[in-house]
Amino acid sequence: MALLELRSISKTFNHDPALDHVNLDIEEGTILCLLGPSGCGKTTLLRIIAGLEKADAGDVYFDNRDMAAIEPHRRNFGMMFQEFALFPHLNVMGNITFGLKMQNKSRAETLKRTREMLLLVGLEEYALRGVSELSGGERQRVALARTLAPRPKLVLLDEPFGSLDRALRERLLLEVRNILKRLGVTTVFVTHDQAEAYAVADIIAVMDKGRIEQTDTPENLYAHPANETVARFLGFHNLMEGLILPDKTISTDLGVLHHIDHNCTQGTEVTVLIRPDGAKIRDGSQPVEDRETIVNGIVKDCLFKGRNYHLEFQVSTGQVLVFELSNESRPSPDGSSLELILSPSAVVIMPHTKLLNRTIHD
Repeated sequence: MALLELRSISKTFNHDPALDHVNLDIEEGTILCLLGPSGCGKTTLLRIIAGLEKADAGDVYFDNRDMAAIEPHRRNFGMMFQEFALFPHLNVMGNITFGLKMQNKSRAETLKRTREMLLLVGLEEYALRGVSELSGGERQRVALARTLAPRPKLVLLDEPFGSLDRALRERLLLEVRNILKRLGVTTVFVTHDQAEAYAVADIIAVMDKGRIEQTDTPENLYAHPANETVARFLGFHNLMEGLILPDKTISTDLGVLHHIDHNCTQGTEVTVLIRPDGAKIRDGSQPVEDRETIVNGIVKDCLFKGRNYHLEFQVSTGQVLVFELSNESRPSPDGSSLELILSPSAVVIMPHTKLLNRTIHD
């Protein structure tokens, strides 16, 4: 049974729905990420879990207990915000011990737990430093240690890396995940950055307009987005309409595409996604393997990104497709004609939606 259960949570602000019948189960020890654009309701949902906001409808259960009548400070949930909110007049140790003193722990127990937290976040030599002397990453570690020190049953993280530069964020992502998994603490993590979600989460719930569009593992989410909304938010651009043919192939404006396996019946209209890792340059008369598709087009732009090339590729319909190509072979110059081979493993079928004529710059 799930440790945290959200049942039909709804919330409206000034007649504008922020959450619309949200249902979610979170297993013990899981790091779940609420991922979505600004204004989709993810922080509101986090605050309802914490008890800082009251839902208009629905229920929050934690460990089979209805949280409706439980005040926020009695839920034993730890919450960490983007701003860290460290006490500037206290040193590192003073900040970490704050929550423990609120629990009326003994001096010996407080010191023992504080040392454990300092060791856990790699700041054992920083105990007496003032927080103003710390770097952004060090302050983030102190905030995490302070959150974890009282042994919360649930940790809630609201954009915890948002104020850090990207290089520092990427360095700390694995660190924070390792700390949370080492402690086995159940965590709900809010972010608008899919790279953060992929790196930290066991399970990702993609939100849009107050609803959960898909809940899945990072790997499955990337490989099988449930619909156009999820695909576009994850940064996928290669979307087109398709029709299932009698032999299970898919008729599209690009030509006939193949799929590894699907259960759609003949005549079904679908939305087709080609993931950006699904193409390679055709070299001369290179043979095409079974179920691969050749696509002709013009190189609109090509950027070298170290590990790969970012290719913007315009096909005859005028649509611009985006691919990430191996850096082993440099694409042709801008404006040149090019042949690409599309792999069936990168073709994803989703429920049909009437696609807008959007470009990659939307």
